[in-house]
Amino acid sequence: MTGVVTAVLFAMLAITGIAVTRMRDLFAAVMLAGIYSLVSAGLFVVMDAVDVAFTEAAVGAGISTVLMLGALALVGHKEAEPKRRPVLPLFVVVLTGGILVYGTSQIPPFGAPDNPAHLHVAPYYLEESDHDMGHIPNVVTSVLASYRGYDTMGETAVIFTAMVGVLLLLARGPLPRRVFHQGEWITVRPGTTREELEATLHEGDTEEAHDG
Repeated sequence: MTGVVTAVLFAMLAITGIAVTRMRDLFAAVMLAGIYSLVSAGLFVVMDAVDVAFTEAAVGAGISTVLMLGALALVGHKEAEPKRRPVLPLFVVVLTGGILVYGTSQIPPFGAPDNPAHLHVAPYYLEESDHDMGHIPNVVTSVLASYRGYDTMGETAVIFTAMVGVLLLLARGPLPRRVFHQGEWITVRPGTTREELEATLHEGDTEEAHDG
């Protein structure tokens, strides 16, 4: 049964990935990318990597989708027609995929009991985690917070830095065409910054005060 679920999830990943590359509507592409991340999280759960599934669901399907939607509010949702065929990017993707497939061909079978990780690393974590970590009952917490503590901290720092950078770009860049201000939606011209909008609204409030 697990094999059937895994095969179905892999098929959904392939279909969703192809659909993303064929989409010309960027909003639809962002939604499909979020679905791709959500299906990936489900696949990680089937592979018993629940911690990775949580990260994929939160970052891939959650935060990344919200940030991309914020970017679309600034640039629009229609993709510009390419001036030339993307032959070189396609070649790079195919070459990289071939190298990855070749590099993973010698990896031991997934879940095999004689894998090196199951013979050396996993037994130590299971037997010594309670003693090394000060009686922490959850082995996954011990691995993520202590044995792989620096790695986990680095991942968190990278995600946090990327999020802050994107939010700064969105805050300082041009505004979307419609902005919600004081209980109503205002249409602004493309390329208007927040400072220009505030100055325009301030001038309008001043003129209304003088007319009153």
